Amino acid sequence: MAKMRKRTEAPATDILRALPPHGRLPIMIRPPLSLGLALLPLLLLLVFLGINVAVFGDSAIEGPNQIALLLAAALAALIGLYQGRRWPRLQEGMLNVIQVVITPILMLLLIGAMASTWMVSGIVPTIIIYGLKLADPAWFYAGAALACAIVSTAIGSSWTTAATIGVAMMATGDGLGMSLPVTAGAVISGAYFGDKLSPLSDTTNLASGVCGVDLFHHVRYLSLTTVPSFLIALSLFIVLGLRHTADGQIAQAEEMIDAIQASVFVSGWLLLVPVLVVVMIVRKMPALPLMLLATFAGSACALVFQPELVWQIGGSSDWIGLYKGTLTPIVGDTAITTGHPFTDNLLSTSGMAGMLNTIWLILCAVVFGGLMEASGCLERVVTALNSLIRGRTSLVATTGATCGVLNLTASEQYLTLLIAGRMYNDSYKAHNLGPRNLSRTLEDSGTVTSVLVPWNTCGAFHATVLSIGTLSYLPFCFFNLISPLMTVIYMRLNIAIDEVLTSQDRLVSR
Repeated sequence: MAKMRKRTEAPATDILRALPPHGRLPIMIRPPLSLGLALLPLLLLLVFLGINVAVFGDSAIEGPNQIALLLAAALAALIGLYQGRRWPRLQEGMLNVIQVVITPILMLLLIGAMASTWMVSGIVPTIIIYGLKLADPAWFYAGAALACAIVSTAIGSSWTTAATIGVAMMATGDGLGMSLPVTAGAVISGAYFGDKLSPLSDTTNLASGVCGVDLFHHVRYLSLTTVPSFLIALSLFIVLGLRHTADGQIAQAEEMIDAIQASVFVSGWLLLVPVLVVVMIVRKMPALPLMLLATFAGSACALVFQPELVWQIGGSSDWIGLYKGTLTPIVGDTAITTGHPFTDNLLSTSGMAGMLNTIWLILCAVVFGGLMEASGCLERVVTALNSLIRGRTSLVATTGATCGVLNLTASEQYLTLLIAGRMYNDSYKAHNLGPRNLSRTLEDSGTVTSVLVPWNTCGAFHATVLSIGTLSYLPFCFFNLISPLMTVIYMRLNIAIDEVLTSQDRLVSR
């Protein structure tokens, strides 16, 4: 029986040398992806978005920005193919990201329906009238930020806060002659303050979970940077409010009140619906069923308190008119005619249909984000950022910069928190920093800046709900702009830093 010889495999280079010159197979070796090539889709996107804003203005969200995102996504896909990645892999990466935004898209549809039924039922007009009667223009901005902060902390959702009390604040500010960009900045600042500190917030739970930090330990540690940031923001809103002159605005507010009360039944009883929503959120009712319940409650109030208005919307005073008048605000455009053009504009709604441009934008954005990740472009950019780390302060600053890049490219704050949390976990351990430092930095830099990106899900949503462009309100989102700086300053000055005790430290402490 012949002995079996031990099989050895020669290195690939030896095999190539053994082949005759004319018998060698052509091998194409792609060089590593360069940073310039990885940044190309993002640069192309920013160029197109800038052109769109200049040419189309606020209507850029109605199609041009979506095309810009798809073109940038196509370039990212071409780069991935050039690097040797197969299309099925790129497509899988794109589809995986789309799955993440299904719930936010459903939330958008239901919030559009809820906001519209709350308008027709008289809930939002009631809040507007009370706001016009009680609001002092000098303190309005700070009051709007504080009110949104309280509501958002109670319910744990910046989106719901903006879609309810935020919409009312925008209308009230408009009636008082206040700046709409500043008012939107105050609403968003307050909404994101509560979103960060509420134990009911999904992003707060996600950031603490990714980093393995107890939820309430995370909230307490996060408050050390969040509260000072919000106090500074409040001070800036007070300064802007005190500089506002209310000449002639009181008369305009009175005209609005008279026009609304002549067309819509206003009653304090209607405020029980938003109170009920807050109670249900505090009792941890899931968001989607809650939004559906809030929509039904708004429709029921419209039938009870505004039957004539419902018939007017439906076009007849029979049961068909009642049916059409109930469904129309949920699904499409609805206008409440008051005879006062300014007030008519405030009381017009677009229901679920009004959210379709935003949903289109979100889908195109996550396609871009998914292809950036699947093509390797995102990984290359993040690797370049990692090379900047030289110490603790640069680690926190780099984490914040990474969150910014992810919000620009991945276009979804959940992905930002997940990816950045996984990336820097070991780096914080290597610098002897406890996981609470990472979870706080993710919130201070990732959660709050998502709303500042026009094509991010958060930026697109708030621009649609508040009816103002993202780039218009961005300079006045003081809390969102201060938070990333605050977390870096705390690390630089070594304030409230959670350090991990080394074995040598434990021996000394004993």
